[in-house]
Amino acid sequence: MKYMTNLIAAFALATMLGSCDDDIEMRRPPKFELPELPEIENIHTFKAPLYWSVYEYCYEQEQAGVANSDMDISPDEWDKIIDWVATDLKPYGYDMVCTDGFIPMLAKDASGYMTHYGSMSLKDLVAKCKAKGLKVGVYDNPLWLHGNDNTKIAGTDYTFGSLRYTGADPVVNPKADDMWFGWVVASHAGAKEYIDGFFKHYHDLGIDYIRMDFLSWYEDGKDRNIGVVGHGYGRASYARALNYIAESAQKYGIFTSLVMPHLYDDAVVEAKYGNMVRIVADTAGGGWWHCSAQDRGKIYPTWPNCMNMFDGFTYWSHIAGKDKVILDGDFIRLNKFSTDAEKEFVISLQLMAGGPVTVSDQYHNIGDNLKFYTNTEMLTLNTDRFVGKPLTDNLIDANNQIWYGQMTNGDYVLGIFNRDDNAKSVTVNFADLGISGSYNIRDLWRHADEGAATSVSANIPAHGCKIVKLSK
Repeated sequence: MKYMTNLIAAFALATMLGSCDDDIEMRRPPKFELPELPEIENIHTFKAPLYWSVYEYCYEQEQAGVANSDMDISPDEWDKIIDWVATDLKPYGYDMVCTDGFIPMLAKDASGYMTHYGSMSLKDLVAKCKAKGLKVGVYDNPLWLHGNDNTKIAGTDYTFGSLRYTGADPVVNPKADDMWFGWVVASHAGAKEYIDGFFKHYHDLGIDYIRMDFLSWYEDGKDRNIGVVGHGYGRASYARALNYIAESAQKYGIFTSLVMPHLYDDAVVEAKYGNMVRIVADTAGGGWWHCSAQDRGKIYPTWPNCMNMFDGFTYWSHIAGKDKVILDGDFIRLNKFSTDAEKEFVISLQLMAGGPVTVSDQYHNIGDNLKFYTNTEMLTLNTDRFVGKPLTDNLIDANNQIWYGQMTNGDYVLGIFNRDDNAKSVTVNFADLGISGSYNIRDLWRHADEGAATSVSANIPAHGCKIVKLSK
């Protein structure tokens, strides 16, 4: 897989912005004509995952100049990671470890699908994790071709090579070459079976979660920062591919995360066929910049539509909800935040929006930050599949910093955020939220009851928040 040596460069470029203001459009991504999209019942029944990712481990190596081809995690290091996750995180619901794309992804058996993450056999990784009561997630894409072109697609007379682009295929950029990736053309005979084989392969290995990347490159072969990166197989082919993916993922009980999509036409395809969808640029260096500051208030018509977590969750809040697609703000690196207030802010934002909490901090650098990931009162939002909404999804309206929603038991959760660089005093009247009467107020971060009232007043520190539960 020669593209793996260039994968990190793609990540870096995908998070950078062009300098031209003409790229910025305060509107939703454009609409494109689509074929009828078949329904798949009961696709949105998952709660957002809580898990640990290798992202920071690998990103820091890349920043230090380690080539992708040289990156690896030894079995001993995996043991340390897994023991730490099982001991310090699993009791709080973080029940999975997940790979990422930095380390070579290798197909070493006759199946033609990925079997090794660097030197680590996925079979062995699953065994190590299962022994500690943990699940395994894998970074891979069912539209990438790993194996030899002569590999037979199970149940067909077709080969992996027959799924590749031919000059006869209608594409967006016929004169371009595909950068780094060998793509499955969804309209080719055998594509559906190939994708089904992909999910069967991972199901048989014991994998519970697939994180699939670079979807925008497949759809139209364009990257906002790089330019033309491939043929682009078109909107209809993209929709067909995600339909096949959703069918097989559901068949085998595997959770899917859609990464780097353009989200055209108000994310109609992704919201229909993905369990979870990335709605913000890559974490990269992390910290407050990625959480709230980067290109604040700006919307782009292609991936990534929003550059920071808060804007992404706000802008796309209208497509989320219980029994709807889960919004993903990407990884959290708490060691890159400057204050405790910022650390509470980023955890609260993910949980208030119904998103995942993905720990990227490592056992040797997490220090005192573990307490922010393991606040049991905050984590009840995840257990309940809670999804809050901002008062407005307008990115330049300060009311987007007030979020609320209702839990299964009828309690309300109210979040007041402060993205500004100075403290501010805020009062929220419950009646303004459509909540009538007096409620008992409990601060979920402070674990403190504040009595009964019809409003909440608070002095919110810079880059901070206040999260309260309202109950009768």
